[in-house]
Amino acid sequence: MSNALKAAFIFVAPGGDPKQHRSWVLTEGVELLAVAVSGYDQAEELARDLVENEGIAAIELCGGFGVAGTARIAAAVDVPVGVVRFDVHPGLNNVSGDKLFG
Repeated sequence: MSNALKAAFIFVAPGGDPKQHRSWVLTEGVELLAVAVSGYDQAEELARDLVENEGIAAIELCGGFGVAGTARIAAAVDVPVGVVRFDVHPGLNNVSGDKLFG
């Protein structure tokens, strides 16, 4: 059994499919699962699943998640949630996920 932190990085991408667009990066100290989602609803469901079924102990969100999106994910799980911040995200046509996903 590894003592590494199991963490997830969830990012918003057009057409993001968490079943298909996912990849593990395994290091001695951190096992990081990067997963794409297409919106906040999908991200909430994914976050719950990762914590409950895959043992994820921390979640970091991409800059596409605005303040409201980050709050939704943090409320959905009982693990630390961090965020990379962009007020306007270049991968989302220079707007916040809050504007796109409510």
